[in-house]
Amino acid sequence: MNQEITRIRTEQRPQSRPRSVAEPPAPVRQFSVQLSATRRGARLGRLLVTEQLRSWGLPFEAAAQIVAELAANAALHGCVPGRDFRIVVTVTAADTGEDTLRIEAIDTRGERLPDVRRSPSPDDESGRGLLMVAALADRWGVTTGPPPRKTVWAELTPTW
Repeated sequence: MNQEITRIRTEQRPQSRPRSVAEPPAPVRQFSVQLSATRRGARLGRLLVTEQLRSWGLPFEAAAQIVAELAANAALHGCVPGRDFRIVVTVTAADTGEDTLRIEAIDTRGERLPDVRRSPSPDDESGRGLLMVAALADRWGVTTGPPPRKTVWAELTPTW
């Protein structure tokens, strides 16, 4: 398992100064883990994020499903031999009092973006994962760069 994890970082930062409207909210909590681009790495990512959310006292059921899908996609479709992928989970506090949970899967196949235009047929064995992410998350998307990276992210408001 130590070979699977090259670095785990957990941070808690209080907001120290008022921010302007143009600034994004500062992270309150952040968890980051680099994993091997394998099924085992994807599973470990889901388990580690679930445990981290539990330790923060946040609901983790929907987030665990999102992490499972994004990590599996990074390991399957974003895999480059010899390169890992990273899962980053950030909690930010909004001025409205609602927290936002952002889940990111970062891989090194920036040229291979998710294809969500195609609807899977009833006989297809795959192709429904990002539909599930869209249903569970408030927002999701893809950000490219710096080369050769891409980040597939999802945001949701934790509810109890």
